[in-house]
Amino acid sequence: MTDPNAIQPSELDQLPDRDPEETAEWQASLDAVATAAGPHRAAYLMRRTLERAEGAGIALPKLLETDYVNSIPTAAEPEVPGDEAMEQRITAWNRWNAAAMVTRGSKYGVGGHIATFASAAWLYETGFNHFFKGKEADGSGDQLYIQGHASPGIYARAFLDGRLNEEQLDNFRRESGGNGLPSYPHPRRLPWLWEFPTVSMGLGPLSAIYQARFNRYLTNRGIKDTSASHVWAFLGDGEMDEPESTAALALAAREELDNLTFVINCNLQRLDGPVRANFKIVQELEAQFRGAGWNVIKTLWGTAWDELFQLDTTGALVRRLRQVPDAQIQTYQTRDAAYIRQDFFGADPALAQMAKLLSDDKILECFHLSRGGHEARKVYAAYKAAVEHKGAPTVILAQTVKGHTLGEGFASKNANHQMKKLTVDEFKNMRDLLGLPIKDSDFVDGVVPYGHPGADSPEVRYLQERRAALGGPAPARRVHPVAPLPAPAEKAFSSFDKGSGSQNVATTMAFVRLVKDLVRDKETGKRWVPIVPDEARTFGMESLFPSLGIYSPKGQTYEPVDRDQLMYYKEARNGQILNEGITEAGSMADFIAASTSYATHGETMIPFYIFYSMFGWQRTADQMWQLGDQLGRGFLVGATAGRTTLTGEGLQHADGHSPVIAATNPAALTYDPAFAYEVAAIVKEGLRRMYGEAAPGEDQNVFYYLTVYNEPLPQPAKPSVEGIDEGIVKGLYRFNTAESAGITPPANAPRIQLLGSGTAIHWALKAQQLLAEEWGVAADVWSATSWSELRRDALDADEALLRGEERVPFVRQALQGAEGPVLAVSDYMRQVPDQIAQWVEQDWSSLGADGFGLSDTREAARRHFGVDAESIVVAALAQLAKRGEVKATSVKEARAKYGL
Repeated sequence: MTDPNAIQPSELDQLPDRDPEETAEWQASLDAVATAAGPHRAAYLMRRTLERAEGAGIALPKLLETDYVNSIPTAAEPEVPGDEAMEQRITAWNRWNAAAMVTRGSKYGVGGHIATFASAAWLYETGFNHFFKGKEADGSGDQLYIQGHASPGIYARAFLDGRLNEEQLDNFRRESGGNGLPSYPHPRRLPWLWEFPTVSMGLGPLSAIYQARFNRYLTNRGIKDTSASHVWAFLGDGEMDEPESTAALALAAREELDNLTFVINCNLQRLDGPVRANFKIVQELEAQFRGAGWNVIKTLWGTAWDELFQLDTTGALVRRLRQVPDAQIQTYQTRDAAYIRQDFFGADPALAQMAKLLSDDKILECFHLSRGGHEARKVYAAYKAAVEHKGAPTVILAQTVKGHTLGEGFASKNANHQMKKLTVDEFKNMRDLLGLPIKDSDFVDGVVPYGHPGADSPEVRYLQERRAALGGPAPARRVHPVAPLPAPAEKAFSSFDKGSGSQNVATTMAFVRLVKDLVRDKETGKRWVPIVPDEARTFGMESLFPSLGIYSPKGQTYEPVDRDQLMYYKEARNGQILNEGITEAGSMADFIAASTSYATHGETMIPFYIFYSMFGWQRTADQMWQLGDQLGRGFLVGATAGRTTLTGEGLQHADGHSPVIAATNPAALTYDPAFAYEVAAIVKEGLRRMYGEAAPGEDQNVFYYLTVYNEPLPQPAKPSVEGIDEGIVKGLYRFNTAESAGITPPANAPRIQLLGSGTAIHWALKAQQLLAEEWGVAADVWSATSWSELRRDALDADEALLRGEERVPFVRQALQGAEGPVLAVSDYMRQVPDQIAQWVEQDWSSLGADGFGLSDTREAARRHFGVDAESIVVAALAQLAKRGEVKATSVKEARAKYGL
């Protein structure tokens, strides 16, 4: 049997021991301390030894978890500059107005959150008064990711500052009238205030990391010096359960992003109850962040605890704090001194003796009120240490009480996230606690009043002076007036008009070739930001490696294995390509930062993010929604698109539905181009609309989604068709007729219109030949470059009709006079083309790849889904037979002929 007390083998046994006798002496000393003074004393000495080793620069693994105490001792806290009493009054007004705003709105049933800001008020106020740089400061100012549920407190401060009025506060969560405030940070809804949408939990921390990283990217590439900008992300401890919250911690540490600080409001509660009822979320997060390489600052206890820690001569208090689970700390918040004496102090004889020295008031002050996150002095010390720390990002774990100052009915209650209002009596108690000069008579008909000390009051003057010293109001979003980017040379686009001749070219390759030409443009080339999640070679982009370089803040510290090759793997500090590894979420966060740089930094960048189409919208659609909210601009490119085009990859790679998801995003312009010249025309139009001279009333805050294919096919020359460019951009044009295709149908031949998008147009063209040659049917083929843009235009026409304006949808204009029924086909589920069915006057039917994908050849997959040329022929004959234009037996004959 193994001796449990025996020293177990370790990795140290593999290292040479130059003095085994000395090693044995150290081990014996440790054993002696543990025996004589107890294991706690031995652990303390070891901690001190490791601390000294770290200070001396001796390379040792760091402890992942420290005691449940503040990282910065009281004696080491710096003095808070400014007027603490004044800041206390400002915070009191903000607390009051945040609670009043939500309570007043509750009569409309619109909801709102009070408890989150109540716990975090000092975390924000300290930053606004001393740290957060505004847009008028050097560089671009700081970037603030505000916790979504804390928005009432931010509105309350803007009200005190004179940036919002009472009417706007009363319209919190009631925006339709045009003078309201959005529920959470939504730049699209309040673009002068909010920069970053954060309430889709987990996306805020992820985006903050990549924003800090993108700031460095701009500096290292010589676009803009952002070294004075700091990214602050305010998060909830419950929010850290979202996988996106911690997905990029290692990236931030690896790239030494000391321009980034996470402030996690550890009020120990999430929406339904404790975050870690039986455990300790602060300790868990500390270990997680330390393990990832972050600098961790714990700000847990207020100054009232100083006396208790001074009385703790045995370490019993620290041990007990480490033992008590979070849910029990929450319980102490709501219980009397007798309960705390028995349950907390009574667990250890040394603590029981300590408790005899403490009054009930002292115990209640510590356990009910005194938290590090509620004291300006503690928060200031943590923030100052964070911004001064170099070489790693910092996380501040600030312990607070959810519902602090809102009264016994709120503080630490499990349900307080769902509690939307205070009673008049609770407001009066809150007024007395905060010391606000609000009279009972101010409560007219039971309605809580807003409070304001006056536009020229000392509080408002102080607030505005502090913000002026830090560079202006915050948070704030500014779109600096910049000249539209010049259009690239026409040659880059027109070179695709002649087609590829006998060469087979996939539309993915056509897009990559177009980008190669555009990044060489002298005026705008440097502003392109290619983003790829470790699939550049799949998309044929490796030729960009040596010319553009892959961004790395450390450059290239090694000799690449393929250095002797023309397209070697080149990393560079000023590299242009963001090759993110296998992380679509990280790549999208990159895209969002780059696509909004025009506002964040006043520097217009042109990001394109190319990805396996299945792993874009399906995997990160929430971030695409965030992108739309943040008013981002750029190109998303779903490569290897389609359900039947990516051979052999199977169910989870076969994309037949991304355009459906994309159609749900109002900011996304979705295109499924069939030919290289269409790709060029769409990109050209996208550059004009997003970055060039916008037309009157045209929304520039959109992004383009293009699906491109990895199926090499001949690329035709651009037809000389009137209005083709308009058709490509608006979503539909006639590629050819039966006659222009060289087909001579019989006189009075039945006719059908075949609409195809993307690679499906090639099946339609083959079906066109089969219908003419084998069934005497004339078919015209149309390229539907965007089903969703056709639908959007038609919806606009419907809305115009409701306003009494007559406007014909473009799809109806384009198909006007086209003979016969319409049959639409794509490499996606039928729902994609069916988007426009109700606006097509002709008889309508569609084909599509509905269902799960499968592994097989392209031909077999298309036959399986019934979208190949022969299936199109049978479907066309069925439509014509229904109209009596071909014999019903023709359909049966065709099925037999083609083996369907």
